Amino acid sequence: MRRLPRRHVRTVALGTIGTAIAGVAAVVFGCLAYAYLTLPDVRPLATVNPRTTAFMEIRYREARSKGEAPKQEQEWIPYKQISPNLKRAVLVAEDAAFWSHDGLDYDELKKAIELDWQKGQMVRGASTITQQLAKNLYLSPSRNPLRKLRELIIARRLEAELKKARILEIYLNVIEWGDGVYGAEAAARTYFGTSASSLDPTEAALLAGAIVNPRLLNPANPTKRLRNRQRLILARMNVVRPPTDISPPTADDPSLTASDAEPAPDVEADSAHGPIDEALSDDQAKPEESAEQEPAEEVPPPIESRPLPVTTPEPR
Repeated sequence: MRRLPRRHVRTVALGTIGTAIAGVAAVVFGCLAYAYLTLPDVRPLATVNPRTTAFMEIRYREARSKGEAPKQEQEWIPYKQISPNLKRAVLVAEDAAFWSHDGLDYDELKKAIELDWQKGQMVRGASTITQQLAKNLYLSPSRNPLRKLRELIIARRLEAELKKARILEIYLNVIEWGDGVYGAEAAARTYFGTSASSLDPTEAALLAGAIVNPRLLNPANPTKRLRNRQRLILARMNVVRPPTDISPPTADDPSLTASDAEPAPDVEADSAHGPIDEALSDDQAKPEESAEQEPAEEVPPPIESRPLPVTTPEPR
């Protein structure tokens, strides 16, 4: 049998490798193009309130698949009517760097990537409040890489189009706080029989601590894990000072107290930044509850791509 010249074999091998690389590049480009072209328009959110979210739609479908009636307890309230205690507690629990980042917390993202690389799987989250809002409004809770890419891009768009306080206002009104419980007002009334404006620091810290797993952690009947999170959140709440209005706070605004008008002090990363569970001992951080199973990784295209129904918010 005639042997091909070594140079010819090398040429054929290089050509095959080049074709494979070109094919992979085309697939990656196609995925990026799809992710970008199907992104939602977030600009209306600057002036109108979403009536539903992708997460709500997912819960509706889950209930219907079980033959159950979908539950939804939600009452939209303006930013001014949400207790400063809850705003502080949520910032501490979920995103202490909220006021200083552009939608992505690059330090936490780097740590998450390094840990995921070491473990060989996605084990640590690094989502900012803006990313969580993007996921709640338009995406799914899966760990699909394409879904994550869309989340990052939408988060940057939200930061570009909305004020920080508006992002926090929407977030606090739409996030899940239990089975069929959405938003701060419904959560406050469900668990404490009060309004979101009247939440005291201990109640606010329990609500904020439950966000990590709202379907298993009940603020009205806190587990040891939730009590530990509450304790840490309470200890850190004095380091964040959210503005009292949707508009950026100014020193001469008569609605502001002296402490609200001041910028938040610099805080070392180990005292007020990063996931709360990292500050707990292994014993404290380990939940007594079994973690809720992630939904399937398929992202429902109709929910991701269609615009959200909107309503006109109350005048401020």
